[in-house]
Amino acid sequence: MVWWLIAFSHGDLAPGEGTAVPCVTSIHSFSSAFLFSIEVQVTIGFGGRMVTEECPLAILILIVQNIVGLMINAIMLGCIFMKTAQAHRRAETLIFSKHAVITLRHGRLCFMLRVGDLRKSMIISATIHMQVVRKTTSPEGEVVPLHQVDIPMENGVGGNSIFLVAPLIICHVIDSNSPLYDLAPSDLHHHQDLEIIVILEGVVETTGITTQARTSYLADEILWGQRFVPIVAEEDGRYSVDYSKFGNTVKVPTPLCTARQLDEDRSLLDALTLASTRGPLRKRSVAVAKAKPKFSISPDSLS
Repeated sequence: MVWWLIAFSHGDLAPGEGTAVPCVTSIHSFSSAFLFSIEVQVTIGFGGRMVTEECPLAILILIVQNIVGLMINAIMLGCIFMKTAQAHRRAETLIFSKHAVITLRHGRLCFMLRVGDLRKSMIISATIHMQVVRKTTSPEGEVVPLHQVDIPMENGVGGNSIFLVAPLIICHVIDSNSPLYDLAPSDLHHHQDLEIIVILEGVVETTGITTQARTSYLADEILWGQRFVPIVAEEDGRYSVDYSKFGNTVKVPTPLCTARQLDEDRSLLDALTLASTRGPLRKRSVAVAKAKPKFSISPDSLS
């Protein structure tokens, strides 16, 4: 419409009238003006129509249309890219257990939580970080309302990297270097100023975009003396994951004392029976060595 108005005001639409040099050559109707606008918009340039030096307004409209066309292309590409990437949608499929637990593992008190991925596409270079946020007071009397302390994760390969091929139990050994070293069962109530933040980061396999999932556990969301139930089972040479039991826990014998007290008095473990926790693990390890099963997600567990 703009190009047609320029040609109409300059007298280029009426043959034999107006100046000899038109603003845009070969524009005789609205259809030819529309075709020229398309050539400018997508930079085709068939060569039959072009802007002359006769009309400065036509040159200005040409520049404006080129800039607007570039902006429209950029916006469309950005919308398509954001629609296909959907990093936040991918983070929604990374789930954490509703509660964290503190129980014994290898004779040491451990803080544990469970993390899983509902999609079959893997998260590449997945790392997990944990921090304790609590209110502290320095020896000089300064009150730090949000004091953050990193929690090291027990990992056989070193670092915070994890291989999230199946739901994993993230374990932190409460030792003398842990900020939970003096945490007792009586401290796990909603009045306790304690929060543990868990951050899972990784690269989406299909798009290559970094995604992040976060959760946190308050003091009353940490269960003392409980352990996560197994959800990975072997069926017909394959591993199946039952996500309906993802956050289920079971009570196990655990000393009702801090990790510091347990280190100072190891006799507290004498009254606990730990032999029952080893039997199923031995059978499962033998089955894995023989069958080499693959992981699969049970459809019934997602309903």
